Amino acid sequence: MPQDRDDAFAWIDAQRERRDRAGLVRRLSPRPADSPLLDLASNDYLGLARHPEVTAVAAAAAHRWGAGSTGSRLVTGSTELHTTLERELAEFCGFEAALVFSSGYAANLAAVSALSGRDALVVSDADNHASLIDGCRLSRAEIAVVPHADPDAVGKALDADEADEAHAGEARAGEARRRALVVSDAVFSVDGDAAPLAALAAVARPYGAALVVDEAHGLGVLGEGGRGAVHGAGLAGAPDVVVTATLSKSLGSQGGAVLGPARVIEHLVNSARTFIFDTGLNPAAVGAALASLRLLRREPERAARVRTVAMGLYGRLTAAGLAAVRPDASVVSVRAPSPEQAVRWAADCRAAGLMVGCFRPPSVPDGVSRLRLTARGDLTEEQVEAAVDVIVRTAPTA
Repeated sequence: MPQDRDDAFAWIDAQRERRDRAGLVRRLSPRPADSPLLDLASNDYLGLARHPEVTAVAAAAAHRWGAGSTGSRLVTGSTELHTTLERELAEFCGFEAALVFSSGYAANLAAVSALSGRDALVVSDADNHASLIDGCRLSRAEIAVVPHADPDAVGKALDADEADEAHAGEARAGEARRRALVVSDAVFSVDGDAAPLAALAAVARPYGAALVVDEAHGLGVLGEGGRGAVHGAGLAGAPDVVVTATLSKSLGSQGGAVLGPARVIEHLVNSARTFIFDTGLNPAAVGAALASLRLLRREPERAARVRTVAMGLYGRLTAAGLAAVRPDASVVSVRAPSPEQAVRWAADCRAAGLMVGCFRPPSVPDGVSRLRLTARGDLTEEQVEAAVDVIVRTAPTA
């Protein structure tokens, strides 16, 4: 029996105590409008969240269309801005169509759950983002979690499923083989390493499996002019490839999108619960994302600059003896000895004028705590050097 029948949430106190002992307590840290800190923690990879052109379009959109979208996309929540953003985003990334959601999280839930289902198989990378994992859980499909960035393991999971299907084929003669999805981040958010997308597609196709790729950390950074890792792998527009993306990182706004074949997008409009039952993305965010996208098209060198900054951070940190992971995009991961030391390291950086991310269990799949640095394309060489100086100077001893 419960220790205290009059306290329905007594279990919360026990969990809080366990977090305290493990050094895993998280706290909100509201930032001022004009922070004096050098920012290597946000996901504003292209430095566009405060770009005057972007904020001006966002303000104009709010004045014209209102502060909110007023309803779901299928009722009153779709504006001409939404349609324009979807068209230009699909064209930029090389797909037939796109659909805008209220967040990248909602886009991932929609893509995975609506394209699979109870009778499907989803093969998911062990290091996938929580939104993809939750999409798998909501799908009610059979889930095969495979080792990180391992196309051979994906092939074995699909092969085993095909063998099982063949064995059960006599009992289900005439029925189509169940559908399958291979799901992966394009760039993994913890260490910043890129998925082997071409190899994943090559493994999936012989089994008739679709490939769903989350471009949250690839759009605006990888591919020609920032068109994403899928575009860079030559998979953009393929009939068996679907991309999800967020508008809150490189595009400096908020919201998400799914891109793919037109029939896939039509299917999501009619079946994706996070689209049908959610309020549409607000006009200011749509306008800001559209302005950022147009700016990136006009200034494609911004994507290359992000990668240059990331490699500069990595080179300087490893030269100083720190355990950093070579970045494939904009995220630079620096290992810490323990969760407690990672928290202290981040706090010491902040006290020295530098804001960095701090990733600890359960957010990291391998249990290793890290500082997570995000390279921004608008950082100067002087700022990069100053950031490295602070990180090295405050680094904990092993």
